[in-house]
Formats: sequence, structure tokens, C-alpha cells
Amino acid sequence: MKIELRKTFQFEAAHLLPHLPETHKCRRLHGHSFQAEIVVAGECDERLGWLIDYADITQAFKPLWEQLDHRYLNEVPGLENPTSENIARWIWDRLKPGLPLLIEVQVAETCTARCVYRG
Repeated sequence: MKIELRKTFQFEAAHLLPHLPETHKCRRLHGHSFQAEIVVAGECDERLGWLIDYADITQAFKPLWEQLDHRYLNEVPGLENPTSENIARWIWDRLKPGLPLLIEVQVAETCTARCVYRG
């Protein structure tokens, strides 16, 4: 049976988008309550009845969360231009080697604006 699991994490962070015109609101320092959704997929283990333990997803994401939560994202190596798109790719690049079932990373910076990255 093919299964897809989704686990959502929240982090608070500040950023600015340095390549935008000085007059753009996102060029100014501001913050978001970001949500990162980690999506894994594969064949369900029939004996266990699950694909992967949600705790394994949490453990894989925790070191990244610690680098993102309550941080100024522009100072995080690799996030000098911390758009939602770049944050999603940054998470993917660091998570995929240890979480091979990863198929998608979503990053929402507001409740109505979200980015989806599928590697």
C-alpha cells in the first residue's frame, strides 16, 4: 500500500529580501510565523502498519528547526536571500540525505502564502 505522510513544524523568524527594490515592503526587516511541512511517501510496512515513525521525521528536522527558529534568516549560511522558495530548497538539501523517503517540502510564511518544493 502506497502511503504519504505529512508532518508540520512551526518556527518564528525574521528576514528581509535583499535583492528587492528599497521601496518594496519585503526589503524591510520583518518576521513571520513560518510553517514547514515535510512530506514523505513510500510503501507501508505491512507488519508495522506504518511507513515511518513520525518521531523519525521530527528527529531529522530538529537540527534544522534549531537553525531557523527565532533567528535572523539572512545570517543562516545558505539563506542570505531567504525567500520561501530558498528556505524550502535549503530544508530539502539538508533533510533528503537522512530522510530518503522525502518527496516534498512546503514552506508557508503566512496562512495564505505557501511554497512547494519537490527537489
